[in-house]
Amino acid sequence: MNVVDSSGWLEYFTDGKTAAFFAPAIEDTEKLLVPVITIYEVFKKVLRERGENAALQIAAMMQSGQVIALDSTLALDAARHPLPLAGSIIYATALRHGAILWTQDEHFKDLPQVKYSAKRSPTSR
Repeated sequence: MNVVDSSGWLEYFTDGKTAAFFAPAIEDTEKLLVPVITIYEVFKKVLRERGENAALQIAAMMQSGQVIALDSTLALDAARHPLPLAGSIIYATALRHGAILWTQDEHFKDLPQVKYSAKRSPTSR
């Protein structure tokens, strides 16, 4: 099973420099788990930058995987991780389901069950 963090989804949807890293996890929808907080974060950013229609289309595409709701047990599990709020929920979701977390966010890089690819600067190739 796979979980992709919000920055990975945004990278994929904008065809950014590390989009190919995230493609296998995102495109294998039978093994894709989507924490509801990633839908929130991606929708909010796309809404702000590209408008309602684009944000709704992307949110619909994200729901091609299995959407994982935040419940009280998951919230308590997430609170035990020394990560920012959304990151801790995303990581706790991956752990709960025995999934690999795909990310380019450095605060995950040395954690178990994480596939990490460093962000590339706009000028790097």
